[in-house]
Amino acid sequence: MIRTFNALHSRNYRLYVYGQFVSLIGTWMQRTAVSWVVYTLTHSSFMLGLTFFAGQFPSFVLGLFGGVVSDRYDRFRVLLFTQVASLIQAGALATLILLGHYTVWEMLMLSVMLGCINAFDVPARQSLVYEMVEKDQLPNALALNSSMVNMARLVGPAMAGIVLEKLGAGICFVLNAASFIAVISSLLRMKLKPYVPRPHNKKALTDLKEGLTYLRQTPSIATVILMLAAMSLFVIPYATMMPVYAKEIFKGNASTFGYIDSFIGLGAIAGALYLASVAPDADRKKILRRNTLLFGLGLVLYSHTTWFPLAMVFAMLSGFGMMAQTTVTNTIIQTTVEPAMRGRVISYFAMAYFGMMPVGSLLIGTVSQYIGAQNTLLAEGIAAFIIIGIFWRYLRGKETPATETIKTVDDSPLPASEELELPPLIDTTPKQNPLKNTVWKSA
Repeated sequence: MIRTFNALHSRNYRLYVYGQFVSLIGTWMQRTAVSWVVYTLTHSSFMLGLTFFAGQFPSFVLGLFGGVVSDRYDRFRVLLFTQVASLIQAGALATLILLGHYTVWEMLMLSVMLGCINAFDVPARQSLVYEMVEKDQLPNALALNSSMVNMARLVGPAMAGIVLEKLGAGICFVLNAASFIAVISSLLRMKLKPYVPRPHNKKALTDLKEGLTYLRQTPSIATVILMLAAMSLFVIPYATMMPVYAKEIFKGNASTFGYIDSFIGLGAIAGALYLASVAPDADRKKILRRNTLLFGLGLVLYSHTTWFPLAMVFAMLSGFGMMAQTTVTNTIIQTTVEPAMRGRVISYFAMAYFGMMPVGSLLIGTVSQYIGAQNTLLAEGIAAFIIIGIFWRYLRGKETPATETIKTVDDSPLPASEELELPPLIDTTPKQNPLKNTVWKSA
């Protein structure tokens, strides 16, 4: 238990968790309300997929620039700005719904606005966690992060279902706008090390190219990001079909939809707490392999189950397995990447997850129009097994430590006392370096 909540010893991280938890509850309430309003207005699974696409595809387009901004500027100020911008977006959506004169396309445009904000928010937020805790606490902090996100996923949709039934969608959006006050207050109370500006002699486009080159030279990071991208395209967007299951398969209402999301979140919380409790030297590839199998199995079993209580058991199993995709991938990246490249590499992580998922939502929404929601979900579960097979060689590999001497701009090696020991999972096979005179150094 002490190891499970180790990162909470940090005051800054505690403040971050408290503020983000309140804000994320509001975010999940808004997501649930948007999906329900769109499906109620259109009765179209394609429009559900388009709604997910509109809210998350901007992260695919702008995510890399978000990573550059995170590496070039004060991440704390970037995060503060994105939270204020999110508050404004939530307020605009609440006003639109409360006035009663709204269309699906207006909601889609506001979803695009939020997606643009998140493209800069995610790299800054994920990178800032590294500055809140000690290095040995980082895997635990990332796992607790996932626990917080999924605890909010458990509470938020359930609250949204009740509010939708009793008070209407507009109040869901009002509560989400108010929730950003909590996270902004928590950020302002933090005591982080003073930001030391660094000169930027390169263009932003050069920074982008360096991020891609670094990723190519660290195949251990590139492989898990590629696997996440495949899962985000073909498997993780299964949530797109949940309003269809609530209304058509289980013959329910908004509350039913909220309960489904909450049970998925409950399973994800269990998965995140499990990851938080494992030893720092645990075999993360093995955890990723097993949980991906559980994810696929859960979807296959859930797909054609029509008895609601049993379906919720399988929903929890899916949520548990799904946790490995983001949390273990994020942990491998954060404990391996060079600090100076952190924001840019996390932007690739965000692009793989938040960028490919909306494309997958659009694809799944379209396919379901022809083969139905149940067969679509079955196909997604099978796709998880296929992806495991494709990446089996990597998932069965061993993690081995490696070291390498990084050269300075004049091609002279660093003194022995300054040599940088690269963490596990770095491929040290000699390669021609297109950025010969670039130094990957800690900030």
